[in-house]
Amino acid sequence: MRTLQHLFDNNRRWAAEVLRNNPTFFEGLAKQQRPEYLWIGCSDSRVPANQIVDLAPGEVFVHRNIANQVIHSDMNCMSVIEYAVSVLHVRQIIVCGHYGCGGVQAAMQPGRAGLADNWVCHVRELLRGHQNVLNQLDDRGRFDRLCELNVIEQVHRLCRSTVVDNAWRQGEQLNVHGWIYRIEDGLLNDLNLCIAGADETSAVIEAALTAR
Repeated sequence: MRTLQHLFDNNRRWAAEVLRNNPTFFEGLAKQQRPEYLWIGCSDSRVPANQIVDLAPGEVFVHRNIANQVIHSDMNCMSVIEYAVSVLHVRQIIVCGHYGCGGVQAAMQPGRAGLADNWVCHVRELLRGHQNVLNQLDDRGRFDRLCELNVIEQVHRLCRSTVVDNAWRQGEQLNVHGWIYRIEDGLLNDLNLCIAGADETSAVIEAALTAR
């Protein structure tokens, strides 16, 4: 299958259906990009950003990587965040993890995961830092909680990033949220992480870490 014709067929059916419902949709979409949301999520194919929240193309600016990481030395991620905040002026940043995350699972296992080891090492550090709490849980509970802790950590990193900190210092309205998705039922869960300024960060993160 060199051309993947079935995907082109799907595309044409989809575009035709969109035009039937809204004849000017693509014309308007091509003229501007003004999303309200930046979604930082996992690359997992079962966790598509727009579909989960039922938003159309153009409404969500998206960055995805293994285990929804926000790493300050990752210029890809940092550039996306800067563009979203400084150019697109998004007002809501959502870090969304998911239960059953393969990246988190790889960090929990003693074996090697190839090149991914260089990426999930950040989750391994998180695992070591919360080992005492996680050891009190059964296997499923430990896995689920580490997925949640990973989201909390990424929100914390995001709030400490230069881009977000500068936006807040300049008085911009910017909220950072931490969510998690369960593939088994298709539902999002709010981890009670919503930070609207640097002065809120420590208290909100601490509350999220102790909640369960």
